[in-house]
Amino acid sequence: MGDEEEPALFVNRWGDTSDPDPRGRGSYRDICSCFDQYKAHPRARVGFHTEPQDTSSAGWQHLLALIEEAAADGREEFRPLVELSPRERRQIVTLPPSISKLTAVRHFVLYGSNLVRVPPEIGAMTSLEEFTPYTSHRLHWFPYEITRCSRLIRSTVSTRSLFGNFKLRPPFPRLQPPQDSAAELDLTGLNPRHWGATAIHTCSVCDQPMEQRGLHQAWISLRVATDILPLLASACSSACVAALPGGAQDHIPSPHQGGRVDQPAPDWD
Repeated sequence: MGDEEEPALFVNRWGDTSDPDPRGRGSYRDICSCFDQYKAHPRARVGFHTEPQDTSSAGWQHLLALIEEAAADGREEFRPLVELSPRERRQIVTLPPSISKLTAVRHFVLYGSNLVRVPPEIGAMTSLEEFTPYTSHRLHWFPYEITRCSRLIRSTVSTRSLFGNFKLRPPFPRLQPPQDSAAELDLTGLNPRHWGATAIHTCSVCDQPMEQRGLHQAWISLRVATDILPLLASACSSACVAALPGGAQDHIPSPHQGGRVDQPAPDWD
């Protein structure tokens, strides 16, 4: 659902994580200036967010504990941000791989997060039916692995914040040239400036280990639940890239490398 202009009397249906001072010192979110989320700028250039996750921070440690608690009690709805203080919420720029343990969660709420990336382990949340990262304005893309959530039928995403969205058509980050061998890459300590992720363990397509294989990344925009999302696939071969489906209607029709790639015109309405 792509409605980013919240009415004055907006009722927060997903928990009290509203930001009373989004530009002030008390804000729990950082300002994103990757691209204008209200006006189209066809010649703009974008890159990946590069912020590292501070795994020693109080917010990260608290989130880890909340995930373990949710996995242990088998809860079906998980709203971790409402359990964190504003300062702790600001410290979270990604999610830990341990979200793969949340196999009973049906509704995952990340309303108003400070996230800049979501790990591919979200694909292991096999019971997920509804995903709500609404007003997470620094979250511009998702891992292709989210398509493994076969029960996911509802989503609430701020579409103006997404690369290639139909309203504004902001560009996609230019991806690195394909690597026929990943042997010389530290796949557990990647630079997100270049690869979008800090770690890549398995192929987004065939799910085989990436070690001793190649690294071929591609963008594809697909309908996931309610929204069309820009997905980053990290594949082990050109054959796996070729196995990706075609893009959603009114979006780039095939997997691509980002950068100055032709997109359909924005839908100003």
